[in-house]
Amino acid sequence: MLEVDKKTFEEEVLKAEGTVFVDFYGDGCVPCQALMPFVHALADKNEGGKVKFCALNTTKARRVAIGQKVLGLPVMAIYQNGEKVEELVKDDATEENIEKMVAKYL
Repeated sequence: MLEVDKKTFEEEVLKAEGTVFVDFYGDGCVPCQALMPFVHALADKNEGGKVKFCALNTTKARRVAIGQKVLGLPVMAIYQNGEKVEELVKDDATEENIEKMVAKYL
């Protein structure tokens, strides 16, 4: 799982070719912390696959998050060739829904 920040987000996500999964999380976000082990395990399982997995700490990259219209947490998003094509927000960001969303792009 690649940790991106305000300096690397554009290069690793917006300029990336193919499919990129981004876990937008925050330091004080309890649901984010609860989902993190699952998301990391999913990333490990798909290592070297069709989907690149990234995580962005919105506490340290607030402007990037706002620019991506991430207003609540957690947010799990899929980007294809730099465009956000799908996302799960707050209560919809469950392990089951995340797995289903990622499976569509594998």
